[in-house]
Amino acid sequence: MICGMVVAVFAATNLPAAETDPTNTAITTTPVFVPDMSHVNDPLPDGVLAWNGLMQETNAAADQPEAHFVFNFTNVSSGNVVIVDAHGSCSCTATELPSKPWTVPTGTNGQIGATVNLAGKTGMQIKTVTVTTDKGKKDLYLRINILPPVIPTLTDAERARDLEIAKADRQSVFKGDCATCHAHPAEGKYGKALYDAVCAICHEGEHRAAIVPDLHSLKRSTNDEFWRTWTAHGKAGSLMPAFATADGGPLNDMQIATIAAYLNIEIPSLPVPVITNAPAK
Repeated sequence: MICGMVVAVFAATNLPAAETDPTNTAITTTPVFVPDMSHVNDPLPDGVLAWNGLMQETNAAADQPEAHFVFNFTNVSSGNVVIVDAHGSCSCTATELPSKPWTVPTGTNGQIGATVNLAGKTGMQIKTVTVTTDKGKKDLYLRINILPPVIPTLTDAERARDLEIAKADRQSVFKGDCATCHAHPAEGKYGKALYDAVCAICHEGEHRAAIVPDLHSLKRSTNDEFWRTWTAHGKAGSLMPAFATADGGPLNDMQIATIAAYLNIEIPSLPVPVITNAPAK
């Protein structure tokens, strides 16, 4: 009898688990949505994402560091849409997504943010944000109108006062309230944009002082080195300040070089006089 019990126990221990444990069930995983990525490089068809507009436009002050945009959309298709990526047309344009990839269920809304770095930029700027989805790509457009700098209006008395201060210290234009017009607008600018920001206010200004020369009417030959030297070091005893940081000015070497290059092209040099030893008639 004991032997029979041992055999019975042994036989039971060798049964399959499903037969020995009636509570055992098969292990399963939650189904995962896997998008079809074969259309990511195709144009996004109509009837997938409805946008509040494909172009956003804004005005920006001359000294504004960034411009911000938000594009709103709704998934109007019958299924999920996966936004794989959104990137700007250049490094100055950054995008904002909640995640990558971003699954947008049917009938739901979303937003894509974009920020454009405006440092060194002037005039109208047009940038592009390309949105890539599992259904195709769509381009969104950003237009920024960078307004010209606002030059404070001075009375004749204020202008005369500032002129006397500049005569006593030509570097005074980079200090105190004067820096608002003559130094701060130079930040992040090069070439023509830099000239327009900090040079034209004196040399092209409507109320240009009589002792400030008209650069377009100089009576001498010029070259890149001429413009570079005058911009960097100015002239002691005159109103022309030294713009180089080494001399207490606001411009680095690269900025000065780009102004010189711009002026060398914009204002052609007078021909160099030819001196001969021919006897006078």
